[in-house]
Amino acid sequence: MKPPAPITPDGRYLVVRGRLWRRGNPSLAPRRRQALVNALMDARRAVRAALASGDGDVLAAARAKVQAAKVGLGERGPVWWDDGAPDLNRHMVANTLYGAWFASLAKTGPRGDA
Repeated sequence: MKPPAPITPDGRYLVVRGRLWRRGNPSLAPRRRQALVNALMDARRAVRAALASGDGDVLAAARAKVQAAKVGLGERGPVWWDDGAPDLNRHMVANTLYGAWFASLAKTGPRGDA
């Protein structure tokens, strides 16, 4: 089984193939988070169906729903933290302030444990 993606020490990002991806807002209420996850999954299924049908208008609408759900979750749009730190979403982790931390994982294991 594949180990889970490493999560930055501040909990803001996970690392997939060396790239940072913003995590959802941890302060969302569980019911709200679940509703947004459900909407995201529905929207992703709609994207798949629209791609299969070749209908560009339906595809655009489905992709807009994916975007809205991801913004609601905090994965896109304005950052959910308030300390002024920049958004490093989609940056290569090695080129960010998390570079040294990520490099240390190669020595200790994917989750930072020995």
